[in-house]
Amino acid sequence: MRGVIFDGKQAQVVDDLEIRDVGPGEVLVAISAAGLCHSDLSVVDGTIPFPVPVVLGHEGAGVVEAVGAGVTHVRPGDHVSLSTLANCGACAECDRGRPTMCRKAIGRPGQPFTRDGRPVYQFASNSAFAERTLVKAVQAVRIPEDIPLSSAALIGCGVLTGVGAVLNRARVDHGDSVVVIGTGGIGLNVIQGARIAGASTIVAVDANPAKEAAARQFGATHFLTSTEGVRDILPTGADHAFECVGRVELIRQAIDLLDRHGQAVLLGVPPATAEASFLVSSMYLDKSILGCRYGSSRPQRDIALYAQLYREGRLLLDELVTATYPVEDFEKAKADAEAGRVARGVLTF
Repeated sequence: MRGVIFDGKQAQVVDDLEIRDVGPGEVLVAISAAGLCHSDLSVVDGTIPFPVPVVLGHEGAGVVEAVGAGVTHVRPGDHVSLSTLANCGACAECDRGRPTMCRKAIGRPGQPFTRDGRPVYQFASNSAFAERTLVKAVQAVRIPEDIPLSSAALIGCGVLTGVGAVLNRARVDHGDSVVVIGTGGIGLNVIQGARIAGASTIVAVDANPAKEAAARQFGATHFLTSTEGVRDILPTGADHAFECVGRVELIRQAIDLLDRHGQAVLLGVPPATAEASFLVSSMYLDKSILGCRYGSSRPQRDIALYAQLYREGRLLLDELVTATYPVEDFEKAKADAEAGRVARGVLTF
């Protein structure tokens, strides 16, 4: 079968991947569409270290082909959106409703694929850049069949991360002010999460002025090409500032823009050894710097919620898909994503 493999030097489309049979507690999914996220690009450029060879992709949707013993919540033929969260469901963190903190869901890559008889790693417990993938049952969330799979694919990363950061981690309230630095796929979802939460002022910041139209479509009330004008809009600072790029200088700017009791939420992914600075004295007015993994999501609950919000017209998905590419055109999709020409490109099978 076809898939996109990174071997440590280059990412390429291959057609000789194999996948093992479904096991107990697992779901075999035929992937229909998969979003190309910057996390995939970060594996290729080394920002995110990962063992190789690996099948890339972690934001996908498709149709269930088979289920293993003990799987009852989905069955063959169901449409599903996939999460990357292969949590155990039995530890203390899972029991507290914090599956993103499950230690069995982090840093334990499996090898369900083979190529030329040699094992190939799975990225983010997902590997959606393949015609078929195997996931733990908890990762497959059934969605209504009237949601286009090319749009549903984006729920599993960009929406869970961006909207979840607003609703679950920051808990933005009605009337709050929000600054969003970076309006790519994650930033646009932060913006629409803030809109859904009822924020009164949503300032989008992106160096590319061409992104203003999309930012406003998703809910931004203001658009700036740098943070310098934020204080003109919010003289005392923001209740919430989200950094969605992954650059330490922008993290500092997000912190410096906070009002009393403000929160800076870090969503961008800088290199693993990156260090950021802030003025300690600026933090004593109850300000906070919050890390956020995967939108502090509970995927079985949240994906179903976001699917319903989409059907009600409150959550934008189709508008996120700015380009679709057959998987054979991965290089073009990658180039467009790296150049910032698309909010989210989607590979199709």
